[in-house]
Amino acid sequence: MQEIEQTTESVAAIRENLEAHRYICSDQIATAVYLAYHLRKPILIEGPPGVGKTELAKTTAEMFELPLIRLQCYEGLDEAKAIYEWKYGKQLLYTQVLKETLEEVLQGAQGFAQSVNRLHEFGDIFFSEEFMEPRPLLKALREEGGCVLLIDEVDKSDHEFESLLLEILSDFQVSIPEIGTVKATREPPMVFLTSNNTREISDALKRRCLHLYIPFPDVDLEQRIINARVPDIPPELRRQLVSFIHELRDLDLKKSPAISETIDWARTLLLLHADSLDPQLVRDTLNVILKFQEDIENVNGEVMAITSKVVANQPGHVR
Repeated sequence: MQEIEQTTESVAAIRENLEAHRYICSDQIATAVYLAYHLRKPILIEGPPGVGKTELAKTTAEMFELPLIRLQCYEGLDEAKAIYEWKYGKQLLYTQVLKETLEEVLQGAQGFAQSVNRLHEFGDIFFSEEFMEPRPLLKALREEGGCVLLIDEVDKSDHEFESLLLEILSDFQVSIPEIGTVKATREPPMVFLTSNNTREISDALKRRCLHLYIPFPDVDLEQRIINARVPDIPPELRRQLVSFIHELRDLDLKKSPAISETIDWARTLLLLHADSLDPQLVRDTLNVILKFQEDIENVNGEVMAITSKVVANQPGHVR
């Protein structure tokens, strides 16, 4: 407990501890985590794919030594996959057992009404906690010591699913018709929602969350990220590859390379024993940082100019 208090005593402490776990971040990101912890508010993190939204939740779980419970969103996601569902196989088995012992169950019942009431008692058992299969949201509420709940890519779910989240995000509880209201244990989960901005998130959901937008990092921050994630890469090569990535982000591409691609490229160049960028090496490894063939073909014509520029460290941008 004392360690957690030290970790969360200030924004600077949060940032230090995130960086100790190799998540290099801005003050804005550290402030959002600090507020989420102390205000017990969910964070809705928006931004381009691959800028570290999911990684922030994972690193926060590591930092606080809490279990990470992840719900990956997709179109058609409903409460049966997100909150709970009934163990139909077990219910069916017990129903069969009940049929075989029906005479014993109804023994002593007088008339039809009493018989129905007796059966109704057993029917309620089939919709008790013993027959319930908790899914990520319910599991997170039941974690005794708290947890980090990651609701990943919420923009891929339907608007109806957002409505299911509102009670959990505002009151850390969920209503189950057959059982009642299930509230969070002593420590409510820290909740992170991520969105790649493929659609607008509802105002109702946004009102319940702190908002954090993570953009592509500037050159200095991205170099620090690469230094933390791929520490063995030579400093000059690190400078060149980050500068090259930033030049690509200024081009008109279907998908600009994100931080995750920069890290992958750094590892690739290290594996190939590179100490400096050259046009042929760049062309051979463009598929690591660009995910569309159209982008690769468009960039191929710019490789010589961009590589010459970043190696020479010339100012300005190549178009």
